Amino acid sequence: MNRNEYFDFPYHLDGRGRTAETGDDDHVRDLIRQVLFTNPGERVNRPDFGCGIAQLVFMPNSDALAGATQFLVQGALTRWLDDVILVRSVDVAAQDNTLSIGVSYVKRSTGEERDERFLAPWKS
Repeated sequence: MNRNEYFDFPYHLDGRGRTAETGDDDHVRDLIRQVLFTNPGERVNRPDFGCGIAQLVFMPNSDALAGATQFLVQGALTRWLDDVILVRSVDVAAQDNTLSIGVSYVKRSTGEERDERFLAPWKS
């Protein structure tokens, strides 16, 4: 594995039958996805890791929920990825049965600014 390549997430094999690798940008996106969609208590050695968005799936989708989720997401990303990214802003929007989470951040290793969007399916 090269210096700027990481194991891809979720874990899978590539076309050669080897562990799939990914570059730095996708790796950071994978890290954010893991924080967002891991429930606290899922990881044995880090029981408080994660954001717990999946726990909100049974709550009615609303603007109030979107606002609360924004603070939850920003806090979790800052706590777990502060050495990797500087979170500039988090934008959460409730749309039909989907929660759209936008994260604007700066990669600490390069100073590059990025905007990513993640979607969480929702039950109304």
